Amino acid sequence: MRDWLGEAKAKQVYLVLRDRILSGAVGFGARLSTENELAALYGVSRVTVRRALGELERERLIERRRSAGTRVIYRPSPAPMTADISGVLANLAEMGRRTAVKLLSFDYVPAEGAVAEALGAPANQLLQRSVRVRSVDGLPFSYLTTHVPEAVSVTFSEQELATRPLLDLIERAGVKVGHARQRISAVLAGPDAAAALDLHTGSPLIELVRVVFDRDGRGVEHLHALYRPDRYAFEIDLVRSGAASSSWSPVMRQGRDAQNKTTTKSLRTKAKPAGLRPSR
Repeated sequence: MRDWLGEAKAKQVYLVLRDRILSGAVGFGARLSTENELAALYGVSRVTVRRALGELERERLIERRRSAGTRVIYRPSPAPMTADISGVLANLAEMGRRTAVKLLSFDYVPAEGAVAEALGAPANQLLQRSVRVRSVDGLPFSYLTTHVPEAVSVTFSEQELATRPLLDLIERAGVKVGHARQRISAVLAGPDAAAALDLHTGSPLIELVRVVFDRDGRGVEHLHALYRPDRYAFEIDLVRSGAASSSWSPVMRQGRDAQNKTTTKSLRTKAKPAGLRPSR
């Protein structure tokens, strides 16, 4: 892993300042303190502060000018890119239509390991494997690796996969989608995902693994998705389902307004990194 800031303290200062910018605590157009002031505030050297500011400038969060100082140029959009967990399948195709996708790879691989087990695919079966990056407003937010049984994937081309939602193509092949099972966790970005999402190796990501089944219970798609937490979040609406205070059940959003809310765009930080306390 490349030590992109040179030292741990520089990375900590970077994380603190980045969090303040992305959370809106320091808004668009605001001027940051001088290097000397930041060095004194966090108890580090000017060189350390300069490294942190250099990384923020590389990410186009700030602008540094010798005569004018350091100014925040990050401007958040009005609402977050979110997905309603309770409406999983309904949201998949809609998100595919509202965002741009870049196909990085398209090939066939033998069914093996956890993917084959999740799909219930025999060892002698081939799976179509694709890697895509999905973006909104030109900014990448997800790194998607999918596996689809060969019998389904032969009905669509590489070009179609690069331009149409995968779920649409699967249903066009005559598959009647029945249900899906998914797991959400957190991981650190590997080199490939980090490069595709414009992050550093080791950056925190939201991980989602989803398996889609047809009405007969056969696995038709395995998705491994990695999301930037500052550009994507999951939401769920709940309703009281019993007398106990802890009894809640998910509800699916209805109507165009709710659907639009599910797929609106922005860059909002949902998971805040650990900060560096100012020196006293």
